[in-house]
Amino acid sequence: MAKLVDPDRLKLIRARARPEGMFLHEIAAHEVKDRLELVNRRFMRPAVVTGFPDPWRAAFPDARIVPDNEVLALEPGAHDAVIHGLSLHWSNDPVTQVFQCHQALEPDGLFIGATFGGQTLHELRTALAEAEVGLTGGLSPRVLPMGEIRDLAQILQIAGLALPVADTLSQVVSYLDARALMRDLRAMGEGNALAVRAEKTPRALFRRAAEIYAANFGDDGRVRATFEMIFLTGWAPHDSQQKPLKPGSATTRLADALGTKETDLPD
Repeated sequence: MAKLVDPDRLKLIRARARPEGMFLHEIAAHEVKDRLELVNRRFMRPAVVTGFPDPWRAAFPDARIVPDNEVLALEPGAHDAVIHGLSLHWSNDPVTQVFQCHQALEPDGLFIGATFGGQTLHELRTALAEAEVGLTGGLSPRVLPMGEIRDLAQILQIAGLALPVADTLSQVVSYLDARALMRDLRAMGEGNALAVRAEKTPRALFRRAAEIYAANFGDDGRVRATFEMIFLTGWAPHDSQQKPLKPGSATTRLADALGTKETDLPD
């Protein structure tokens, strides 16, 4: 199966990341900490899977930090919590990534994944597409496609995790212009690492894209960029967890519970 992401290109892009570009990882780590605090439990053996260890190590100094390689360096059943730190969108096989995290959990262990969702950089995607079509009549992949919340939530179930929950947080960031945004993306280590990408870029493309961006997504002389973070939560199955009732096992009628009269529907 053809790979969406070029791992060698991704490694090169990440090597150019800068500390000032890690603010979204810091926000994501803070959100994960908030979610952990809502759980009435202390996690003693956490692990964090990420391509950017520094901000996650700062947030979770007692956690084992593991790179988001295709095969994760995690031991089966070794952790009571595994966090996937804002890197899942770059995986060629996100289901297998989450499954490996599940395998590393002890029974009733917690998985929390933070990843970018489908609304991320929709403004830049639109501006680049319109500019390229106008200049060349064609379209090249330039921004990584990212999953929608419903599709990402299904990964939890496919990976065998129980009690799956997905929620979203949208961060809108203001920039001087589109070029400032693209410089920031380089500092984040979030450049174009697609396996299939344009070999040549028209010289006027980014200038025209910046014009389209300002015209459509400008605000008081600046432009806005959306970063949608999706948080995925699931548990390694355990007998103590709540389970859905089997169909037909109910002992009380809904009409009785609501205090209403039951009416038969016509055939």
